Amino acid sequence: MTMTAGHTSTPEGSAENAAPELDFPHKNIEKRPPRVCPQEPPDGGFQAWVSVFGCFLVYFCTLGLINAFGEFNVFYTNDYLSNYPAALISMIGALQVFVLYLLGAWVGPLFDAYGPRYLIPCSGIVVVFALCMLSITQPHHIWQQYLTQAVLLNGAAAFSFYPSMAVIGHWFKRRTAYALGFVVAGSGISGIVFPIMISRLLPKVGFAWTVRVCALLVFVCYGVATFTIKTYRPTKPLPDSVLKILDVAAFRDLRFTFFTIGAWLSMFSVFNPYFYIAEYSTAMHGSEGLSAYLLAILCAVSVPGRILPGLFADKWGRFNTIIISTALSGLLILSLWYTSTAPENNLAFGILYGFVSGPIFTLLPGCVASISPIEKIGARIGILFAVLSTGALAGSPIGGIFVKSKDRISFERLILYTGIMALAGSFFFVLARLQCNRKLWAAV
Repeated sequence: MTMTAGHTSTPEGSAENAAPELDFPHKNIEKRPPRVCPQEPPDGGFQAWVSVFGCFLVYFCTLGLINAFGEFNVFYTNDYLSNYPAALISMIGALQVFVLYLLGAWVGPLFDAYGPRYLIPCSGIVVVFALCMLSITQPHHIWQQYLTQAVLLNGAAAFSFYPSMAVIGHWFKRRTAYALGFVVAGSGISGIVFPIMISRLLPKVGFAWTVRVCALLVFVCYGVATFTIKTYRPTKPLPDSVLKILDVAAFRDLRFTFFTIGAWLSMFSVFNPYFYIAEYSTAMHGSEGLSAYLLAILCAVSVPGRILPGLFADKWGRFNTIIISTALSGLLILSLWYTSTAPENNLAFGILYGFVSGPIFTLLPGCVASISPIEKIGARIGILFAVLSTGALAGSPIGGIFVKSKDRISFERLILYTGIMALAGSFFFVLARLQCNRKLWAAV
């Protein structure tokens, strides 16, 4: 064993022979804490409202094409698919809503993991491709319309529809409902623009070029949305199991469970006035006069009905507002639509219902965001709409079963069913609200 000044010899390979750990400052730089989500959304600002505009454009395209199905339905029934029964043709529209809502359970977690950067442009490309494919579908081959217009188009639209809802919760907290009102108003405006555009173009340029013009408009809107929609928080890893992706644990929260049941029941009623008010008025008074404009009036009034209640919701509470909205919708259906066939009463009902039913479209994602952790907003909005897909698919066809003939008694059964389901939905919204706060005058 050899000794040297200042050192003691130790066996080779022993712990003491290891190189000493030097405490240099740079050693601790490697492990930085991960970027965390900001504590509070900014509730405004330039980028926040630019994102709102981009989300507005996505809603304009996605729900806008669904709102325009009424015009397609008339053309299909009278010309393009006239060899098929009307019920089979109308199921294209019901399947559109079903596919769009069903995929929410999977799209929500994808948004939480990847954000809108890739989802929005990829969704837009496939939506435009689906419209191009629809433009070359052959007449009297209904399976082609089912595949392109119902399945491919709305399957792709889902990957931008849900991010456009969820991203608002990243930028707004106190003013979420107000901001969502502007986003959802896009579907109301498109309910006017697309049907008028299609009805004017079909006789002049034919089916193929009408759909291609729609595709061009959608392409422009998605192009703008791609560069305007941003998130305010970092992404998180994608869950490693199906159960975590679907976030079924959300139903352990009674607030979410009761709210989902209320929204599901509301889906059985909320679309029926939109689908049947013109048909009811035409059956009672003919196609002249107000009958031709009732649906357009209802859609036009629904635009402020989806924006203005957001102001009240942010002040008085989102749950309180959606309860009042659904309850008033049910009462209007039973007291005004059910009891009278007079044209002026139908007009009054269309105006009032268009306004008071607006919050059900605006506040669903806002209410979910208020009771969900920010990192799970997308997943929970998605699973909510996946559940609602069954209500949206079944609600209007079940209502149509009551209309066995074009007389008042048949329509009264439809209207009674619609009003009862609206009131049932409001009851479960009340239960969800009481789970949040049992004080009756609290802004929940």
